[in-house]
Amino acid sequence: MTDLPMPSVRPPAPPGPADGPLVDTFGRIAKDLRVSVTDRCNLRCTYCMPAEGLPWLPKPEMLTDDELIRLIALFVRLGVRQIRLTGGEPMLRKSLVSLVARIAELDPRPTIAMTTNGIGLDRLAAPLRAAGLDRVNVSLDTIDPQEFITLTRRDRLADVEAGLKAAHDAGLTPVKVNAVAMRDVNDTDVADLLAWCMDRNYELRFIEQMPLDAGHEWQHSTMVTASEIRAELAKRYRLTPLDGRGSAPAERFLVDGGPHTVGIIASVSAPFCAACDRVRLTADGQLRNCLFANSESDLRTPLRAGATDDDLEGIIRGEMWRKARGHGIGSPDFHQPDRPMSAIGG
Repeated sequence: MTDLPMPSVRPPAPPGPADGPLVDTFGRIAKDLRVSVTDRCNLRCTYCMPAEGLPWLPKPEMLTDDELIRLIALFVRLGVRQIRLTGGEPMLRKSLVSLVARIAELDPRPTIAMTTNGIGLDRLAAPLRAAGLDRVNVSLDTIDPQEFITLTRRDRLADVEAGLKAAHDAGLTPVKVNAVAMRDVNDTDVADLLAWCMDRNYELRFIEQMPLDAGHEWQHSTMVTASEIRAELAKRYRLTPLDGRGSAPAERFLVDGGPHTVGIIASVSAPFCAACDRVRLTADGQLRNCLFANSESDLRTPLRAGATDDDLEGIIRGEMWRKARGHGIGSPDFHQPDRPMSAIGG
């Protein structure tokens, strides 16, 4: 398996404001917590990890359900209003349904979302909805069976399709589909994927490929940009920009006047860092103020050493206060994070 270095843990720093919302030095307020509940995955997508997989976290290093709930409750107390469960593949955590139910019991109750590859969602969509899950995003880059096998190194397209249908039937709406367009792979198929999603009342979001692969082979020159995706879609559809984006990562367009929409997330070519309201907690209890951060703050060690909520709040506020103006992709000093996407959480 490919071995990966671990990112550095930040030293203590001034925590910024001692009360109020989770603000950084640029005035952005964290309201959206992305929680990775596992680094494991049952696909081997070419732009994410090698065919042989990665060295997974040992179970003792992962946060327990009780630890996750304590930290999530603290973030909710500090003003976070959406919890998004991610992985790896979050449905590989056996306690996922009960974890969702416990999050739904928090006061104030946050919106609960999940990003998944869809495998197993046909069995879990209804239980997750009953437990309190509000929305789901399913990663699907192609609807061509052979292309799916090439991209994921697994023959599981039918399982993903079944999971999407089950999510829709369970009321996890709007069901969103996340797709990455890759040059000379699926970049000319984007309109077909949009048609497929609209036929099933799924909302499609295209995401620019980001430098988060385990092999660090991403190249800016080969990335399919948001403008290229839009141009390809425009060959078949009339796209009308929608206002009111706020802190949402996707720029949304009405398709042929509506009611269907499509979103394009230009994380690299037109970053939305100035409106970012997200913060990330890894499965091993590390706090990251940016997806592309090269260091992180350890919450697991003090948590297990008996830290009070006030102690943990100080660490959280310090991490947020250090958040950079932007991710810096394209700048000469940009360094790709040591952790790949599967180990950070989406």
